Amino acid sequence: MPSLTSTSEYSRLLSAASTFKSDPSLHLRILCNLSERSAGLVAKLEGEGGRSIVLDYSRQQVVGDTMDLLFDLAEKVGLDKKMNAMYVGDKINETEGRSVLHHCLRMPKGYDFGTEGGPGIVKEVHSVLDRISAFVSKVRSGEHVGATGKKLVNVVAIGIGGSQLGPEFVNEALRADAEAMGCAEGRTLRFLANVDPVDFTLSMSGLDPEETLIVVVSKTFTTAETMLNARTAREWLLKGVGGK
Repeated sequence: MPSLTSTSEYSRLLSAASTFKSDPSLHLRILCNLSERSAGLVAKLEGEGGRSIVLDYSRQQVVGDTMDLLFDLAEKVGLDKKMNAMYVGDKINETEGRSVLHHCLRMPKGYDFGTEGGPGIVKEVHSVLDRISAFVSKVRSGEHVGATGKKLVNVVAIGIGGSQLGPEFVNEALRADAEAMGCAEGRTLRFLANVDPVDFTLSMSGLDPEETLIVVVSKTFTTAETMLNARTAREWLLKGVGGK
């Protein structure tokens, strides 16, 4: 399989990209006003219950020909085969010698993605998801309380990279949803990634340790920044509830 940058498809894509810098008519402000071009750069996938996913590429500095060149390059380097290898559980993470199974988190119960151990992996995923759901329900209802018996109404999520950005993006997307806003009323959610002591202080500012739940988000629990913040948060909690 040729390297991406050595292919003729990549060279053609670079050549096309250079025209966006030299041709004033290809400024994004102008492109966005071309209704036919914009309509052709929107893909929609219909789902169950009237729901759909819309991918809008029209706000990128591309035209139809640009997308064709991108697809040509993807085909040349075998992107579809690499995606399929991930979906069926091949160990494409060569650094750690592991499969990349993020997509299993979105698979329905009983789904078999076509590789040895597939059903077992999905079963294990849903076992964890069910435990998370049960725990969250207990926290929200007040059945599960803090060390001093107070209801947990504050959550601080500690993570870095995707472990921080993923949950934060979901939270941001739901902030304008009426149902989500109602469920979040009276609760506080904050995210902590930076190991700067100032960031830690700001993240905890105004929070009562007796009413705060710390969630550490990590794949391996070896990330230096995350574990340092986790230890600092533990000290903050112990100091805040000490002797109570």
